[in-house]
Amino acid sequence: MDTRKHEHEMHKLSKRLHRLVGQAIGDFSMIQPGDKVMVCLSGGKDSHALLDILLSLRERAPVEFDIVAVNLDQKQPGFPEHVLPQYLRGRGVPFHIEQQDTYSVVKRVVPDGATLCSLCSRLRRGILYRVASELGATKIALGHHRDDILQTFLLNLFFGGKLKAMPPKLVSDDGRHVVIRPLAYVEEADLARWAEHRAFPIIPCSLCGSQEHLQRKQVAALLRDWERQFPGRLESMFGALGRIVPSHLMDRQAFGFAHLQPHGRFDADGDIAFDAPPCAPPQPMLPVVAVPRVRD
Repeated sequence: MDTRKHEHEMHKLSKRLHRLVGQAIGDFSMIQPGDKVMVCLSGGKDSHALLDILLSLRERAPVEFDIVAVNLDQKQPGFPEHVLPQYLRGRGVPFHIEQQDTYSVVKRVVPDGATLCSLCSRLRRGILYRVASELGATKIALGHHRDDILQTFLLNLFFGGKLKAMPPKLVSDDGRHVVIRPLAYVEEADLARWAEHRAFPIIPCSLCGSQEHLQRKQVAALLRDWERQFPGRLESMFGALGRIVPSHLMDRQAFGFAHLQPHGRFDADGDIAFDAPPCAPPQPMLPVVAVPRVRD
């Protein structure tokens, strides 16, 4: 690719990323004037891109807010402690490095071959909530993207028996923290391209990154395969998460099935409850087979 074409492609990518992040922030009221946003920087491509885009958006945002980057040094073997502080100082970003040896805890508690992510995630979450309180952060920003949300949706569907995904914004169980995911509308492939273009100092995780047979990785491969075979399927699935029809599901707490009664109104245009969705592809015609007539 020649230089001019590459620059054009990166300009389009930058505009798309900033537009989608800005749209997510606006749609879910993620950031308000005076907020102090704690960006959780793991060293991976997603959190690097999140910090980079938020810093850029802040320069032209209609509201003023502060950013502080926080990295949890889990004491993984070979972790390059100097990389992130050096990078953040170079960009002029206030930061805090929290050092907690959760690596040894996870390796000691979780049996060999078992999934490490669940315990590791809980430990990280508790530490980051504490750090947010100590720093006076009003929002905790995580780098989960559209593909993470879809993977979580399918994991809950296949293995958890729930219609549940990652919300773009939530309040922690203790009611003290607001967690936001500004990358909710962004595809992982775009983040990978942006990380390469911006040459972020990527630090791989030696915990989850060392387990190749995780259910999440299998679901991610499934989604990639679907998108290759049926382009646009992931976009349709993601859109469905924001267009829920409780009356056509089976959750008795989400919809009052027990109290349903005929309402007697005749202003509806027929009964469309069982119509196929408008985006459904046409069904193939079945071949006509001649059936011999049977005489009495």
